[in-house]
Amino acid sequence: MEKPIILKVNGEEYETRIKPNKTLLEVLREDLHLTGTKFGCGTGECGACTVLIDGKPVLSCLTLAAAVESRDITTIEGLAVVGQLHPIQDKFVKHGAIACGYCTPGMELMAKALLHENPNPSEDEIKDYLKGNICRCTGYYKIIEAIKATAKAIKEER
Repeated sequence: MEKPIILKVNGEEYETRIKPNKTLLEVLREDLHLTGTKFGCGTGECGACTVLIDGKPVLSCLTLAAAVESRDITTIEGLAVVGQLHPIQDKFVKHGAIACGYCTPGMELMAKALLHENPNPSEDEIKDYLKGNICRCTGYYKIIEAIKATAKAIKEER
């Protein structure tokens, strides 16, 4: 039996009807057509489905949509503002940290959460924070460099 819910995604409210066992990932991709959040493993091991809920990284494949009603959900589509790349996205592109791009949305949202918590992380802190996100293409070096460059750029803006 479906129930109506309202989800606040990227600053907009969406009303939809869902079955109680539908994951946030399924609702984002299938119902809201926000396909930037990727399905990877479905078991919470790869991080491809990472979104931010109230600013904290969450695996949307393991999160029931009904559990996040009325919470602030940010997907990769919400990172850029009116056609302007977020500094994290800009640095990922400039540092070649996007490779095939499948893990990129989850990596960028993890980077946003990390830099919010710790604006000047060490390389080891970045590695530790990203340990739940798998990338099979870049070897992580370019991703780490992009995050360090973002931290530096944000620091210089202040």
